[in-house]
Amino acid sequence: MTINVDDIDLTDTSIYRNGFPHDIFTALRDQAPVWRHPDCPGLKDVGGESFVVLSRYGDIRDVNRNAELFLSVGGAGLGYEGLGLMLTDMDGQRHIRQRKLISSGFTPRMTKRLEEQARQWAVKIVDDALAKGSVEFVQEVAYQLPMHMIADILGIPQEDRAWLFTVINDMLLCVDPEHPVPESKREELATEVFAYGKKISSEKRKAGTGDILSTLVTAEDDQGRLSDLELEAFFMLLTVAGSETTRNAISSGLKLLLAEPEQLAALRQDPSLMKGASEEIIRFTSPVAYFKRIVAEDTEIAGVPVVKGERLTLWYPSGNRDADHFEDPNRFDIHRSPNEHIAFGGGGPHFCLGAHLARREITILFEELLKRTSDIELVGDPTYSVLGVGNPIFLSLRELPVRLTAA
Repeated sequence: MTINVDDIDLTDTSIYRNGFPHDIFTALRDQAPVWRHPDCPGLKDVGGESFVVLSRYGDIRDVNRNAELFLSVGGAGLGYEGLGLMLTDMDGQRHIRQRKLISSGFTPRMTKRLEEQARQWAVKIVDDALAKGSVEFVQEVAYQLPMHMIADILGIPQEDRAWLFTVINDMLLCVDPEHPVPESKREELATEVFAYGKKISSEKRKAGTGDILSTLVTAEDDQGRLSDLELEAFFMLLTVAGSETTRNAISSGLKLLLAEPEQLAALRQDPSLMKGASEEIIRFTSPVAYFKRIVAEDTEIAGVPVVKGERLTLWYPSGNRDADHFEDPNRFDIHRSPNEHIAFGGGGPHFCLGAHLARREITILFEELLKRTSDIELVGDPTYSVLGVGNPIFLSLRELPVRLTAA
């Protein structure tokens, strides 16, 4: 069926019911790669204004890398007008300074320790799932590893983790009408996360516990230390982005592998293939749907004029299926090489700080899962959370019921 771009409405949440609408974005890449979305007065979060949609790999990559002409201030998504406190909505020297201070916590020694912890958690998580036999993979396996790894980075006590990540999960998914927590609770839940971030940062200022947050609360440069507000914003960003994106890549990755039994068998026989498979999982799933940018000065993108103050949306899953950059882009192939996807932003100053850790978490989890199982069987229909423009920017597989057989 041919899709007419004039009929496309990216604010219609129903088009995300089965995941990212790749058919729509194929039409956009072919017919209008720089497309002005019509005004959307029915969506209060977007303010009724039109916005520009970028769907091709090259345009998305180039805008990502030109942080002076395309600003991040104002927030990552159309429904979120940020205050310039988080890395995702910060520009210029403020962004460079905070990113440098945060990066100082990820020393080679700390990175090695985190990898060892990731392996230990993966073993425990998979063994716990095997003891149950049948599990809801998204929450009981895929979410557990990134959740505990982020908690380890931030030094969150074990007894607080289940509560905190339940609050974060509800905050993200309450926009879905089928989620039991209503959207009206979203601001209240966000306040709880900020309050907890303030509390734990304050505790670590008094007595550090050897984690990265303990390093950050004392890290300083010629402008001093990060403020309490900056630390709270970083806490929110890391707990949300660091856990949600990796969870979605792991759960969607298993769904892909179960649909490709020959590729799954190849990974069991040759674990060295897992590193390349992880890159293909990341490309194919692209857990971040889009980021927003603001045009700083009148310019052109692929010959199309855009004006100062206009909003751009960069759709990473679409760029990662661009046939001009990837051969047979809609084919999942663990042997794909090269695989220069843009799921982490495609370079530039806003390239994902957690890219290395996310890659290692995905690889380690699947290594331990495939080593410890002889069979993984889908025992129910996968379901997605309903996402749309103005809502959270993550693609979320909500349920993936499976039965695990021990090796």
